Amino acid sequence: MHKPAEPATEGGAPAPADPHPLQGIARTLAAVGTMWIFLMMMMVVADVVGRNFLDKPITGVAEFAARSVASIVFLQLAAAICSGRMTRSDFLLRLIGARSLGALRVLEVGNALLGCLLFVALAFIAWPELSQAWSTNEFFGVQGVYTVPTWPFRALIVGGSLVAAGAYLLQIPSLWRHAGDFGDPHE
Repeated sequence: MHKPAEPATEGGAPAPADPHPLQGIARTLAAVGTMWIFLMMMMVVADVVGRNFLDKPITGVAEFAARSVASIVFLQLAAAICSGRMTRSDFLLRLIGARSLGALRVLEVGNALLGCLLFVALAFIAWPELSQAWSTNEFFGVQGVYTVPTWPFRALIVGGSLVAAGAYLLQIPSLWRHAGDFGDPHE
């Protein structure tokens, strides 16, 4: 019923269905998120070394790391969507695709539309908090010791949600054209 994807590399990895229009932006955001993870790891190691061996902890590392996790996730969401690596189980999709390509297309497009709507809703819900953080000049930390504005973290959630929604929306034509191209299930 469906044709397997053709190998694109010497290792036999399946060829991408179509290049995603947001792939460059998504990869850039993911690279920023990856660098952020590396810098955060270096800060945590420096804090642990300073705390345990020098008796001089770095103020605010725990708070900054806690705020960073959500920001990093939202920076990397679009790359996961564009590369087809959002968590899902395709067992049922394979069964449906073997029986009805039309039903598979409807499910794939429905999933993308639902993902788009959920991320638009998330951006809409997070917008008032971003707006309030910006207008009130909200900070976290201890004033006079360590403070960081909250709006950049909130902006990354709103922006990451909108880019993720766009990634879902822009992949719909490719999903429709290439429904059932699962590649090699043993990779």
